[in-house]
Amino acid sequence: MSEPVNQARRALNETPADRLVGGIEDVLAQSYGITDVELYQVDYRLAELLPLTDSDSITSPGHPAWRAFDHQSPILTDGTAWFPVTMRGERRGVLHLSPVPDDQDVVAALAEIATALAHEVAAVSAGTDVYLAARRTQRLTLAAEMQWDLLPGRSRIRPSFSLAGQLEPAYAVRGDSFDWSDDGERVWLSTINGTGEGVAASLLTSLATHALRNARRAGLGLADQAALADQAIYDLYRGEQHLSALLMELDLRSGMMTVVDAGSPRLVLLRDGDVAEQPLEAQFPLGMFEATDYHEQKFPLQRGDRVFVVSDGVVEATGQHVRYGETALDRFLRRTGPMAPLDAVRSLIGDLRAFVAGDLVDDAVVVCLDWTGPQA
Repeated sequence: MSEPVNQARRALNETPADRLVGGIEDVLAQSYGITDVELYQVDYRLAELLPLTDSDSITSPGHPAWRAFDHQSPILTDGTAWFPVTMRGERRGVLHLSPVPDDQDVVAALAEIATALAHEVAAVSAGTDVYLAARRTQRLTLAAEMQWDLLPGRSRIRPSFSLAGQLEPAYAVRGDSFDWSDDGERVWLSTINGTGEGVAASLLTSLATHALRNARRAGLGLADQAALADQAIYDLYRGEQHLSALLMELDLRSGMMTVVDAGSPRLVLLRDGDVAEQPLEAQFPLGMFEATDYHEQKFPLQRGDRVFVVSDGVVEATGQHVRYGETALDRFLRRTGPMAPLDAVRSLIGDLRAFVAGDLVDDAVVVCLDWTGPQA
């Protein structure tokens, strides 16, 4: 690792949390003569790259910044460079630097610094609002603020899998949500198709999410996770409120998928270019009845399989009095085969926005999971 990279890492560690970009400016100026440094973060809708300062946002798909974000590789044009700011597959935005010499060793070092910046932004975001506030083009509703704070991230990459998810409408989502975790041998994924309005819907989803996490972290299997969350919701709402959820556990060595369908969102399998809805045994939604007995079902994935989970808000999206529907959904999912999961999710949401000619009205959640095979 080059000395300027080490210096930048030290500067990031020593700089106050709200001034991370400023912390690396001196290192970049002294080591490479770079005088223009700006962090652009992707907004909640995955539609704009927003600067920390008062610069203009970037929305044009063909802009070098978006090319760097989409392809996850540095883009250098006429001395101006854009570097992905990404941490463990979580794409946070791009770092704009200028002037940058056309030297591969320098570009490689700057790419390392951009990655180090991504890790530091992730580390400090719980203690400062600077980066979260700069990611939004408008005020989030209270319910949406609660929902976004529940999420583990929007994308995750490891050698054996990659996944991504998105909530819509991003600035006003109510009850739909997703959650995931992995330990190197398994990945757990839950998607929730919430019910209700506003903060009440968000509170219900929050209770379910924390109950599922509590059970998962205690080492319980999927059926028991569902049962614990079901009981927690029933104890509070006595059946008057309930929600649909899909719980999944993927064995990363064998590709065996374990599922509990609690009145769940739709699960679609993309294999070798073909799209098929995975048949699941529907069970009662969480919290509908007291002491519901849930059970698991299993099916194997093949190397290279892609799984989509979509809530009702996707299929039921309406534009010009026409429903988006399963046929349009399957046709679009088939086109996402070559895309990375985050790009596939972003493209589907973009297609839905175009279909309804604006933001979605009802909540929608889209999650995409690829199993790339066991690690060597």
